[in-house]
Amino acid sequence: MQFSQREMNLVYAALIVTVVFAATKVVPAVQSIYLDRQSNIEQVLLSVERERILFENSVTWRERRIDVEERAAQLEQQIFAGDTIPLVEAELQSLLSRYARESSIIVGSTRLAERLETDDWLMISQEMSFRTDNADNTVGFLERLSSSVPRLFVKDFSINRTRSQYTGDIIVVGFARSEGLVTGEESRR
Repeated sequence: MQFSQREMNLVYAALIVTVVFAATKVVPAVQSIYLDRQSNIEQVLLSVERERILFENSVTWRERRIDVEERAAQLEQQIFAGDTIPLVEAELQSLLSRYARESSIIVGSTRLAERLETDDWLMISQEMSFRTDNADNTVGFLERLSSSVPRLFVKDFSINRTRSQYTGDIIVVGFARSEGLVTGEESRR
């Protein structure tokens, strides 16, 4: 079968139209699909990398959380608890006297506890005069205070030697959350 010149020209024209159509419509569509696919692949790779980093960091964050929870529990043990402020003050005074007694320190006098309340915290300050015949008793007393639970912090300390006795003054502070505590006047109503 032979094609005439005119038929050949029509075939060439159809071929040119097909090539032009493919070049203007199909190629850009294929390129768009290819670029979208590349973009999606990059997004998935970024997401995978982000997830990998989050997974690796989750172990670190879990360890940090455990450390923070342990530290919070330790700090919670160091603060006083009670229903009223006078009860917290009494507990602090009782602990201070007990540690002095256990250390063979004679309590000379104690002043009324002073309190300072800021934000949600209450700081109770207790002053005590004491005497002892052995300086080592004082060291034992200070060691008991430093390891006390709830924690008593030494704010001020002085000691003097007179003849065969040591006399001194100490101010300790303890902390409590003031939220929910009732003052002594409120509890009497």
